[in-house]
Order: sequence, then structure tokens, then C-alpha cells
Amino acid sequence: MTNTVALANAAVRGVRRSGRRLARLWRQSLRFRTLVIALALTSVAVLVTCVLMALAVQNNLWESRKDQALNDASRAAKSAQAVLSSANTQGTQTAEFGLMRDVSDTVQSVSSSRVVGVFPLDSRPSSAGFTLGGFSRDELVTDQLQQRVEKDSAKQWWQPIALRDVDGSTHAGILVGQQLTASGSGSYALYIAYDLTDTEQTLVLVQGSLWVAGIVLVALIGLIAWFALRTVVHPITEAADTSARFAGGDFDVRLPVRGQDELATLGRSFNAMADSIEAQIKELGELSLVQQRFVSDVSHELRTPLTTIRLAAEMLNDRREEFDPTTARTAELLQTQVHRFDTLLADLLEISRYDAGSVQLETEAISLAHLAEDMVDEMRPLAQTHDTELRFVAPGGHTPVDLDPRRVRRILRNLIGNAIEHGEGRPIVITVDSNQNAVAVGVRDQGMGMTPEDAERVFDRFWRADPSRQRTIGGTGLGLSIALGDARLHRGALTVWSRPGEGTNFVLTLPRGSRPLDGASPVPLEPVEAIAEIGVSTDPIAIAPAGTASAQSRQPENAEEES
Repeated sequence: MTNTVALANAAVRGVRRSGRRLARLWRQSLRFRTLVIALALTSVAVLVTCVLMALAVQNNLWESRKDQALNDASRAAKSAQAVLSSANTQGTQTAEFGLMRDVSDTVQSVSSSRVVGVFPLDSRPSSAGFTLGGFSRDELVTDQLQQRVEKDSAKQWWQPIALRDVDGSTHAGILVGQQLTASGSGSYALYIAYDLTDTEQTLVLVQGSLWVAGIVLVALIGLIAWFALRTVVHPITEAADTSARFAGGDFDVRLPVRGQDELATLGRSFNAMADSIEAQIKELGELSLVQQRFVSDVSHELRTPLTTIRLAAEMLNDRREEFDPTTARTAELLQTQVHRFDTLLADLLEISRYDAGSVQLETEAISLAHLAEDMVDEMRPLAQTHDTELRFVAPGGHTPVDLDPRRVRRILRNLIGNAIEHGEGRPIVITVDSNQNAVAVGVRDQGMGMTPEDAERVFDRFWRADPSRQRTIGGTGLGLSIALGDARLHRGALTVWSRPGEGTNFVLTLPRGSRPLDGASPVPLEPVEAIAEIGVSTDPIAIAPAGTASAQSRQPENAEEES
């Protein structure tokens, strides 16, 4: 019983797998879909045609064979009636028997059937009639046919019958009945049975031929459709492959052009489009190289005079107490703007490296929780100047992962700095957590927030939600763009959630090792009220070095997960 159930389950699974494969092939293959539709419609058309032709042939054969039997029986009846009309039995039994022999000989000579029965219609004994060919009145003649023959002497009546062979098998036949009148000896009923075996065999042969022809026709149409589809679909597949290669960066690939038909026109149009796109891409590439070279050269050329200006500004700022208030304020502003200019040049150089594709990671195994805590401690003095409290929560992320610490610090410095600047003095929550696939850190402020439209553009270069808003920390407008590039360089993601009046939440998610990101981030992007409340009311967590007893005791749920 168990084996039977297992085999049944295996069969069901096999059928389901086959169904899924066919469904996938139906969705992905134009050739398969078109061929199946063509074969299905052709099969329906051939089936309807074969059925109609078979019915027409059957009706024609039956009508023809019936008319032939009726004509043959009519001739035999006329000949037998002539014999009966010319005879005079004078009521003697011997003469009547002789007359029946004459009728029998006449019917056999005229009719093509040898199954004949003649029976008197009055009360005379049945010996007055005769039967030929094993005619059985009880098996073949129905009461209805007998009554009609007795009542109407002028008409010919017939009915379908089943004739029985010697071996007991039956086959179709037709029985024709007609009344005969003999002068001086009463009336007789003439029954002649015709065998329709030859007609039945002909019908089976014709129907079989029709079905074989239909199957062959469907197969031929399927083969023709396959060749036609191959002729049409192959260039389309070739165009799709060429387009994919072109989209992948192989700008030299082109479609072969054969003939002058529509497909050739498509190939020439595609090649012309590819030539145009290639030329534009090369032009844009050259312009991009010129732009990158210009930014890089300008940035490098500005380094030397900027260093001199920065040193002079620092010297003036250090001696500002010796100046009058206006000059002292000027020296202080000069120092601030020179520092901002220096940061802007560094960011421009970094952006030019990203544009040139020359950025490389310098990874090392480090705990994201420790790194984030260091950045929180580093940014705490800045937060205090803005009367902002930083809260650090780290339920996970203590296990070392491979990352570039300099770039991750830069991301966190930028996110925490933006939160301090736009948090309006409310507490900021920095959350670090992890799962089996990734580690993540979230920076949540409760400031003014942004609209969803502004949040979509927050990573654009030099973009600000409110152009009139002044930067109090001295950002360059490139920090979030560089942070997004650093996250993607780690094969990670930097996402943002923001609502006006509810604040903003940035989440940096980094994969573990070489595995790509899969599933939800360990830190939810949309803040949960419970988490927000914990962040506001929880003091910063002092993280012990990885592997110590205290660190392990604080995270029993994540220890197994992060291992």
C-alpha cells in the first residue's frame, strides 16, 4: 500500500513538473506557441471535415444500396406476380406447390438476393409458401412490417435488419416486403432480405482512409508550419540575441542582411540604428572622458594654491584675536569656506573616479557594530553643538564581515551628519542588525522629513529638497551621491524612507561575503513605532570586543544566526 501511494505521488509530481515545463515553454517560445495553435486549429478543421465527409459518404452509400435493393425487389415482385397471374391452381394443393416452385425459380433468377420468404396471408397452412437461404420469419419480419404488407397491396415496404451468419455474428441488412396476389389461391407476402456487408466494408474503408488522410494532413501541415516558423522566427531570435549582445556592450555586432524582404528591411534598419547609437555612445564617451579629465585636472591644479590659501587662512584664524571684530569674523569665515572648498575638491575627485570606473575596494574583516559605534562617538560632539542626542542600538552586526572601513565610515559620517543637520534637535537613532545574508545600519531622525518625490531625488548630485535651506554643517551636495556609489561598490544598497513631519530613515545594507543581497534588510526601512520608542528611551550600548563573554551574553539570539 505504501509503495502504491509513493508511486502515485511520484506520478503526480512528474505530471506537475511536465505541466510547469510546458507552461514555461508556452510563455517563452513563440515558435512552440504558434506551432501548437496551428496544429490545434488544423486538427479541429480536419476533424470536422472528416466527420462531415464520413457522414455524407455513409448517407450516400446507404441511400444508393437501399435504392438498389428496392429496385431489385420490385423487379422480383413483378416477375413473381406475373407467374401468379398466369397460373390457375384450381384450388388443388399439388398445383399450388408447383406454383410456389415456379415463383421460387423466378425470384431466384431475377433477384440478386438468395434470402427469400413467401407466406400466404390467409388461414392456409404455411406449407403453401416457401423460404430460401435460411430465411426466418420470426427473426426477420416484425409485426409492424407484416401489418403494412397485409393492409396495402400496392406499396413496397422495407426495414433495416440484422442478419445472422452461421458463426453467430451479425451484420447489417435490409428487408423488403410486398404483397402478391394469385387468382384462385389468395394473396401472399413476399419478403426479400439483402445483405449490406459489402456496403459496411466499403464504409469502413472510406472512413479509415479519411482518418488516415486527416492524420497525414495534420502532420504535413505541422511540418510545413514548423519550417515556415523556423524561417520567420530564426531571424527574430537572431535579432534578439544581437540586441542583447549590443546592450551588453558589444557595439560591433550587426545583423546579417539576406534578400530584399521585410526581414532584410528589419536587419538594415537595426544596423543603421546600431551605427547611430554606437557613434553617439562614442561621442558621449569622449565627452565624458574630457569632462572627467577636466574635473580631475582642475581638482589637482587647485590643490597647490588651495593648500597655500588654507595655510594662510589657518594662520589668520589663529591670530584673529589680534584683529578688530570685523576682520576677526572675516578670518573665521575664510577658514570655514576654505575648509568647505577643500572638502568639495575631495568629493569632486571621488566622483570623477566613480565616473571613470577606477574605484576599488580595500576590504578587511571588521564588525559593522563596532565601526558604527566609533562613528557615533566621533559625531557626538557635533550633535551636542546642535543640542541633538545620538542613540545607538545594536542587537546584531557584531560578527566581522568583509568591507572597506574607510568608505563605510564615510557613508555613516554623511548619514549621521545629515540627520544632525535636519533633525531639528530631536533624538537620532542609529540601529545595527544582521541576519544570515546581510548586515545593515539604519540612521533615523525625527526632523522635518521629505515628500516621496523629494526622497526619490535625494541621491542626485548637488540636489536639495528646499533650495533656500542653508547648510549649517558645510556639506558639498555630493555626499549622498558618493555614499550611494560606495554602497553599490560593496554590492549593497542604500535606501531612504521619509515623510513630511515624521522624519527620515536611511538604511545601508551590505551582503555577507560574496553572496548577493536576498530578501528583506535586517533593519526595516519603514520605521516601526516600537523600534522608534526603544531608540528614544535606550541609552547607548557599550559593545565588548567580539568573542568576549559579555558580548555573547547580550546577543544569544543572533550568535547562532551570524555564525
